[in-house]
Amino acid sequence: MSHLPEAPALPAAADLPASAELRRIAVTAAHTAGEPLKTAFRSHMEIQEKTSNTDLVTIWDKQTEETLISLLSAEVPDSRITGEEGGQHGTGRVEWIIDPIDGTSNFAHGFDLFTISIGAAVDDVVIAGVVYDPINELTFSADDHAAYLRVREGAESVLKPTPKTGVAEPQLNLLTNFPGTWMVQRHGEEALRAFGEFVTTYATVRRIVSGALELCHVAAGWADVVVNCRTNPWDIAAAQLILTRAGGTFKPYGTRGDLAFDGTPAVNAHLAPGYVGLGSGVESPTAPPVAARFVWNQS
Repeated sequence: MSHLPEAPALPAAADLPASAELRRIAVTAAHTAGEPLKTAFRSHMEIQEKTSNTDLVTIWDKQTEETLISLLSAEVPDSRITGEEGGQHGTGRVEWIIDPIDGTSNFAHGFDLFTISIGAAVDDVVIAGVVYDPINELTFSADDHAAYLRVREGAESVLKPTPKTGVAEPQLNLLTNFPGTWMVQRHGEEALRAFGEFVTTYATVRRIVSGALELCHVAAGWADVVVNCRTNPWDIAAAQLILTRAGGTFKPYGTRGDLAFDGTPAVNAHLAPGYVGLGSGVESPTAPPVAARFVWNQS
């Protein structure tokens, strides 16, 4: 059973696409926009710093977002767009929340763990989405009914791993971008000690630098716990839905504007600035206090 609370009833609209249709549109757009990235990967490209040497952007981020906006707007002409590179525009009830390359640092440095992430929200509730890994050809997606995984050209299957009920933390593996440069600069040794607690608690701790892909790996049962204390809606809109539809739990933390999150699953959880994601049946008492303590609160 999904751990996402039941979404509030949305007013009927004859021209409003159903979640399954929004998922189909998002998957098609991600596959189309992902083709040029396969060719660009590990080729010569200009890399620029946005805010630091760990926050990069390439021409492909901007071009991919432009392609996605064109494709999605053609399918749902009155939709809103929230993109990492281009910001917000439009006023429709359907909102496309886009990260054209989640894991730009990996893409730019030739490390094959990055994705295209597209979440589809109606009245600020995410009801469909896709996270597409073009190099490994993994397509994670979700709608109101289920989460799905397609591997390469194979058939799409429902994503529902066997629950890891009763597995102790020393047998679990953790994915995280914590602490990162910003947290170390702000919290110093306190953040490093918290990371040390992760290292000594879990069987493994891995940093793959793509929040969307981390959540999807937990959704698939390939990892067990994910923690992030500094994120944006486009990083996680699709992936948090995929996780919950696959039977996992998404615990949002922190404040963003007038919104406050205390770890309780919520229909607008993609707006939280920090989170803990747990695989199906997984319990992990160590992770949530770290997310709650170090979350980046955005006014």
